[in-house]
Formats: sequence, C-alpha cells, structure tokens
Amino acid sequence: MAPATATETHRRRVPRPRADAVRNRERIVAAARELLVVQGTDVPLDEVARRAGVGNATLYRNFADRADLLHHVVLTVTDRVAAHADRALAAVDAGEAGAFEALRSFVHAAADERIGALCPMLDSAFDKNHPDLVAARDQLTGTIDELIGRARAAGELRAGIGIGDLMVALSQLTRPLPGSGCGDFDRFVHRHLQLFLDGLMAPARSELPGEPVTLEDIRRG
Repeated sequence: MAPATATETHRRRVPRPRADAVRNRERIVAAARELLVVQGTDVPLDEVARRAGVGNATLYRNFADRADLLHHVVLTVTDRVAAHADRALAAVDAGEAGAFEALRSFVHAAADERIGALCPMLDSAFDKNHPDLVAARDQLTGTIDELIGRARAAGELRAGIGIGDLMVALSQLTRPLPGSGCGDFDRFVHRHLQLFLDGLMAPARSELPGEPVTLEDIRRG
C-alpha cells in the first residue's frame, strides 16, 4: 500500500465541523444578510446573533469581527445570485426559456436572495478587492452581461441598457423605503420589479437620458 500523502494525512487530522456548527454559521450569515438590507453595514452584531438564535460567543467563534462577517455575507449572496444567473443562461441555451424571459426570472430570483446586502461593496472601507470576492463578482457580472446580450440580440431588450442599470434597480427596489417601518415591504418588491422589467422591453416608448450604467460607474459613485 502506498504511503499517505501529506494532504491525506492533514485531512484525517482536521475534523469536519459538526452539523450544528455548520447550521449556526449559516444562520448567522442569513440573519446578517436580512439585517444588512434593512439597517445597512452598521447593524449591531448582537442583533445579528439574536436574529440567528445564537449567542454572541457563537457569532465571534465563527467570525472574527464585523469585516469578516460582512465579507462572508457578500460572498454568499454573490455566489447564490451567480448560481441563479447560471441557471437562467442554461435555460436559454437549452431552449427552455426565451432570452428576456430568462432575464426576468433571474431578476426575481436575485431579489429573493436579498441582493441589496451587496451594498457593502460600495463602501470604501470594505475590502472589495479580496481575491475571493473579485472571482465571484467577475463570474456573476460575466453571466449577467451574457443574459443582457442575449436579450438584446433577440430584439427583446431596449437599447441603452447596461448591467449597472439592472443592478441599481435591483438594489433600490429590494431595500425598504426610509421611514417605512419595513413592515410588509416584501410583498411590494416583485410587483415593482415587474414594472421595472416591463420598462426594459423593446420596443421602447421613450429615449433614455445619459449613457448605459456600468458597475464601474456605480463603484465610483
């Protein structure tokens, strides 16, 4: 029998995290994602712990500080939204959906992932250039660009629309209005997204002012 490699020996020595530890980590990230959309990056971490149903010690055992938690929330949301974009594009490739239909499905799915939690990416103090985040962001934007291009090539998307236009609308329409109390805000989101998406369809009924918005435009503010 061949001797074990160093990697195999290391894997045997490092225990897998317990199922309850994994669940706690996922609950913390999910709670932070929800609260970030409503309260922004200054959300108290003890409030995140309460919403997740864990103690503060459990939160800090999983995440060293606020920056670490925000990093994992943004990475999680980016990965989940990218998966929706991949499925939408695959549906077009398989002939299961038209280009604009797939784009519409993606936008609604992205809203359900609380894409507004990606707003820390616009904060100058946030490490948006971390290699993990750059890779996830590039994958997401590449697929969305492809979806937009397919809809445009099919003559279903009005001219002058960039990926930034889509992301701005998604972020704004999935965040509660200031002073609204945030009560039952979710029930309006998909209705208003549908109105927005109808406005993207060709033929356009008006000429858009300005130029298509890119993600660089958004980051520059």
